[in-house]
Amino acid sequence: MGAGRLIAVLVVSALLAGCAPATAAPGGSSIPAPARRAPEGSYAVGVRTFTLDARSARPLPVTIWYPSSTGNVAPGRFPVVIYSHGLYSWPELHAGLTTRWAAAGFVVAAPAYPHTRQGAARFTRADVRNQPADGWRLIRHLSRLDSEPTDPLAGHLDLASIAAAGHSAGGFTTSGMFAEGHPARLRSGIVIAGGGLPGSFAGPVAPLLFVHGTADQVVPLTVGRAAYARVPGPAAFLSLLGQGHGEYLTPGNPGFAAVLATTIDFLRWTLYGDRAAGARLPVGARTPLTRYESRPPH
Repeated sequence: MGAGRLIAVLVVSALLAGCAPATAAPGGSSIPAPARRAPEGSYAVGVRTFTLDARSARPLPVTIWYPSSTGNVAPGRFPVVIYSHGLYSWPELHAGLTTRWAAAGFVVAAPAYPHTRQGAARFTRADVRNQPADGWRLIRHLSRLDSEPTDPLAGHLDLASIAAAGHSAGGFTTSGMFAEGHPARLRSGIVIAGGGLPGSFAGPVAPLLFVHGTADQVVPLTVGRAAYARVPGPAAFLSLLGQGHGEYLTPGNPGFAAVLATTIDFLRWTLYGDRAAGARLPVGARTPLTRYESRPPH
């Protein structure tokens, strides 16, 4: 069996196992100049929900967490993170992480995918291959909201600085958004307990961070490592030593603090151009529970 065939088999096997999070319910690179200074301190967090294309064949419920002040969207423009859930999951199950990203100065938009989410009427794992297009559909909708004078988010979305992130099947979805022809405004990605889809890691070079438990039995570490090796641009890999498929995404669990600090610094570095955050990555990500490595572009 060839290497490409072996990786494909591993990916399919991983997705068949299920991808809900385990909760109770740089290397050298040139990052584009920031559009604005990275925030100091943290924000209160607001939330809104809506359904995109409610009457279409692929309705997309969306949860958005955003920096808030006095009950409204905080002043300023904020980079956008598209966050993708895993199989049998739902955006709110990831709120322990996503709300903290919003508090750090990012608008996080999380779609609930039509055929892989918790409670889907026609659940099918194979639909993961269609989810990257859903992510781009959501980005186009956010562009409309940003220019709609009556929308609360209008004027607050920095759609020139977008990251994609996701867990498990959502990590594969994230990789799939970095396909040939993707716009350069997709500046970085975070693949948590995931791997690559066919056609991933093409088009404009963007930094990618992989987060993976070394004892993951759902998506084996080898799948994440194979995807990391394929990335042509700068990439980093955060290993959670002895951990499984996502318990480190739950606040208070071992590894969560390291994952939170590393992902926030990575987003600040890649979306705000915060060089100090980039410099912290190799130091802050190394704890007794983690191992961090990074490499420059191939």
